[in-house]
Amino acid sequence: MKTSAARSEVREVMDIRQAAEYLGISPDTLYKYASESFVPAFKLGNRWRFKKSRLDDWMDQQSGGASRAEIRVVRPRQKKPVRAAR
Repeated sequence: MKTSAARSEVREVMDIRQAAEYLGISPDTLYKYASESFVPAFKLGNRWRFKKSRLDDWMDQQSGGASRAEIRVVRPRQKKPVRAAR
């Protein structure tokens, strides 16, 4: 029987279920991302595998990759005035 400490242990190489849990997304979403090369992954046989260190690097790039010049401020559009009823 596995203890909760053993279950929460994050391995360096993870399968799709472990990596999805680590990233906080569904395995189906992660499978789609891996097959589209959106996340760093590799196939071992016919199964996707994910290296924790590469996922960590990828998440760092995703969260802090935009420079100040690339960040746009989006302001809400002004509503057009409504004409009074006649």
